[in-house]
Amino acid sequence: MRADPFPVVFSMAVNDDVRAILAQVLGLPGGAASLASDTPLLGALPEFDSMAVVSVLTALEDHFGISVDDDEVEAALFETVATLSDFVAAKVAG
Repeated sequence: MRADPFPVVFSMAVNDDVRAILAQVLGLPGGAASLASDTPLLGALPEFDSMAVVSVLTALEDHFGISVDDDEVEAALFETVATLSDFVAAKVAG
């Protein structure tokens, strides 16, 4: 029996959108292309400070139609682009 490819395609689309939002909010030179899934975020990108965290979360909520509760926000969420994308994908999937 063949596995359904939808979750992989869905995750890739979410990852692409998260990368684009990060690049836009942070004003990264090179845009989304400068971010890979394993790119570290918090503590690694000088543009990614506490104010940027709020801006990124707001942009993600607006773009994906999700709501992120304060108790869901922790440093591990912003470890890499992939950890943030996985979180968003899970929120969108409900």
